[in-house]
Amino acid sequence: MSLREKVIETVTRTHEAARAAATLSMSAKEDILRSVAAKLRDRRAYLQQENRKDLEGARAAGLSSAMLDRLTLSDKVIEQTAAGLEEIAAFPDPVGEVVRMWSRPNGMRVGRMRIPLGVIGIIYESRPNVTADAGALCLKAGNAVILRGGSEAINSNVAIVNLFKEALAENGTNGDVINLLPTTEREAILHMLQLEELIDLVIPRGGEELIRFVAANSRVPVIKHYKGVCHLYVDRAADLEMAVKLTVNAKAQRPGVCNALETLLVHRDVAAAFLPMAAERLTAAGVELRGCEQSRAIVASMKPATEEDWPAEYLDLILAVKVVTDMDEAIDHITRYGSLHTETIVTNDYAASQRFLKEVNSSSVIVNASTRMSDGYVYGLGAEIGISTTKIHSFGPMGVEDLTTTKFIVLGDGQIRE
Repeated sequence: MSLREKVIETVTRTHEAARAAATLSMSAKEDILRSVAAKLRDRRAYLQQENRKDLEGARAAGLSSAMLDRLTLSDKVIEQTAAGLEEIAAFPDPVGEVVRMWSRPNGMRVGRMRIPLGVIGIIYESRPNVTADAGALCLKAGNAVILRGGSEAINSNVAIVNLFKEALAENGTNGDVINLLPTTEREAILHMLQLEELIDLVIPRGGEELIRFVAANSRVPVIKHYKGVCHLYVDRAADLEMAVKLTVNAKAQRPGVCNALETLLVHRDVAAAFLPMAAERLTAAGVELRGCEQSRAIVASMKPATEEDWPAEYLDLILAVKVVTDMDEAIDHITRYGSLHTETIVTNDYAASQRFLKEVNSSSVIVNASTRMSDGYVYGLGAEIGISTTKIHSFGPMGVEDLTTTKFIVLGDGQIRE
């Protein structure tokens, strides 16, 4: 069997299982997801044994520390993943929900009902917890899912999918509701992306190169998220100690992820008081600062920022710093250089916070909290299938409801078209 035939065979089985996924009862979905969560905890040793194989291969291949961090199934990651699945299990079932109903003059009633999208393809790198999150969210929304993880996580991904298949079998449900492509060859992605009659939506998760590759080669609709150039703006009315704490957390807590801070914007009225405090704490955390001329006039140890720094997604302990005249300049900078991911304002001025919320056009806009809060799990979605920075068909962290669409339903009593 050729590689193309293998891909088509796996995707076809997933497509054929989509009806089984769509008709699962709420209680069946809950039972399956709680079972998978229990298996994640009970089979922790098995999961970490398989994960160690991936980590050894990744180190031998010279993967970066950020990639190794994303690849690791630590006790904390496994527990958070299991807890996320239990949270998803407890959500109301979106499938069949009538989200709106109205009456027409002829007595006919018209409404919209939530339904699954069908078959969702997930293409992702490194993070094996995505396997569990994607499987759970797709299942809760009544979808079948075909997964294609990176070669660096193949052993971990196979192990997690096996736990899902065990839980599905124990429930008497078709195990092809969730499938992993049976190959790590990159060419398999190209074959998968041509199957528009078998796959309804593709969601890539990973670096900008992967996402642009998928978007350029897919005949299936794609949810895109190219990069996370996140900003934090310290307003003239900010609590400066809070601003320092949020800046350090947003940049240094986990720099290799898409909701980490990349550019710090500081109102000129507080720059002289704020920047020395922030620089001291950031430098202690190992952060390299690259500042504009005004920033460097206050903190001389900063390296000079260039035009290339403002749109940069470093995914590293590097932070661009710019002093701005006012909020207008801050919003203009975010509009020009941002990626529609996440922006934070630190301020005690209610009017300023409301203006920032209204005028900044990113998928998450935050007042007085770290950009690291931009996450499906933190938002109460249980987990996220990805973060969309395009507005169709979803915007921001995508949870269960974002994996459904709506159809029209009509209730009549004999109406005809005259």
